[in-house]
Amino acid sequence: MKTPRRVARSALVTTTLLACAAVAVPSTAVAGPAAIGPTASAPSSAADDPILSLPEPTGPFPVGLTPIRLVDEERADPWVPEARRELMVSVWYPAVPHGEPAPYTTEAVSAAVINSARLPVSPDILTTVDTHSYDRAPALPGRRSLVVLSPGAGLSRESLTALAEELASRGYVVAGVDHTYEARAVEFPDGRVAGCLLCERDPSAELGEWVSRGRSADISFVLDELTEGRLWRHAPTIDARHIAVVGHSLGGSSAAATIVGDPRVDAGINMDGTFQVDFPEAGMDRPFLMLGSGSHEPGAGDEPDWPDNFARLGATSQWLQVPTANHGSFTDQLMFLDQLGVPLPGGPGTVGGARGVEITNAYVGAFLDRHLRGMDAPLLDGPSDAYPEVEFRG
Repeated sequence: MKTPRRVARSALVTTTLLACAAVAVPSTAVAGPAAIGPTASAPSSAADDPILSLPEPTGPFPVGLTPIRLVDEERADPWVPEARRELMVSVWYPAVPHGEPAPYTTEAVSAAVINSARLPVSPDILTTVDTHSYDRAPALPGRRSLVVLSPGAGLSRESLTALAEELASRGYVVAGVDHTYEARAVEFPDGRVAGCLLCERDPSAELGEWVSRGRSADISFVLDELTEGRLWRHAPTIDARHIAVVGHSLGGSSAAATIVGDPRVDAGINMDGTFQVDFPEAGMDRPFLMLGSGSHEPGAGDEPDWPDNFARLGATSQWLQVPTANHGSFTDQLMFLDQLGVPLPGGPGTVGGARGVEITNAYVGAFLDRHLRGMDAPLLDGPSDAYPEVEFRG
């Protein structure tokens, strides 16, 4: 039986640079558009903008990045039914260090994000972010586990770049999915830009479940295309026996829906997302990590979807909590807010942007290493002096 979802949270759970949504995010699903950060009367000039940067990946491999366009000719777009479902996917992978640095995003996407946030910076500032990936570089030989990343509501695939580069540097192939019409903007190679139809909808439990299941279909289609080697020339490096889906916020709910519905997925991770689709009452025995803020603690004013769903998971699953985290701590968002000098949502006790990314990379990487590659991961065995912010809930 589906656990009821309350219509709204009683507290603020996210204020982000990169969202079309949400100062207050209803627990039912998704958030509507909201201004984020200080309202500016006019954008700054590029000369006034701070430099935005990503952390250096810690793994031994250089990283390549190739964007690909996918069209599911067998599926109508759920938002625009007269069209086929069309997606943009970024693939990060261990690569020969050759060529130019890959851009963080396009001018159109950067402008859509910054203008919706009304931050006092140049609309193209996100195009200036220094990545640690080589644009379309040749892949290194080898067989590699595949990790699919699904971003939060209103967010683009770029919002998980720091995590993607870290995992690719450690030997994974990583596919970040833009769920079209569910991000502030998605730009296709021919210059077309799809806006955020999701952002225009009123939140509801029904919408949250519908979008999560639609995203799950997106992810399964991406798995089809990548594992069958249709469009990405380095697809033979993917080891289709070892696949994980990792998502933030609504993407975390989508990861849960996908691991239930697609037997190819061996492990999943939900980063701070409300479960819009519950695990079966009979249980789910594949490894699943729930990595979240304190808002999911029973009695914290949130719905009981995390405790209820964790009770349905097997012994290889874990629930890790970062009580001082903000909803955006698991993405690039708070890191960029820090660098822009914007006060962090939640006040001075909130885990800082760079620290949030460090924690996310460490625990997501450890969980995938253990359950996709069979590696020792002592970080998952109990509390760590290196990460005192992280509590083990189960």
